Amino acid sequence: MQRQLDERTLVDGQIAPDDVATLKVLGVTMIVNNRPDGEDPGQPTSDEIEAAAREAGIEYRHVPIARGLGPSDIEAMREAMHSASEGKLFAFCRSGNRSTLAWAVARSEDGASSEELHRQANEAGFDLGPIAHLLRD
Repeated sequence: MQRQLDERTLVDGQIAPDDVATLKVLGVTMIVNNRPDGEDPGQPTSDEIEAAAREAGIEYRHVPIARGLGPSDIEAMREAMHSASEGKLFAFCRSGNRSTLAWAVARSEDGASSEELHRQANEAGFDLGPIAHLLRD
């Protein structure tokens, strides 16, 4: 289900409220939803997933990314990553790709090298090519 980007970050495609309990067992303390509500028919709403997260004692952020990454999306992702404290962050979108791109730019702004970010993303099956120009060398 989840793909690991680094020691504290997991990503995947759409989850359902019932999946939150599994994330808790994996040590997730923060869920970031990068999907706008209504992107696909039948997709659970942000409110439904947030309610399941609260019930499980997991923090939740809705940072919908609809048309490319903006500065506010990156700042919200960085803030969520820092707020996950010692636990893990799980971010999702339709496929995990948008979440991975946001993670990479946020990590880059925190000083991670472009080379390391590309390696980690590639190992998880993602390509950072579309945002390579936003990563620090």
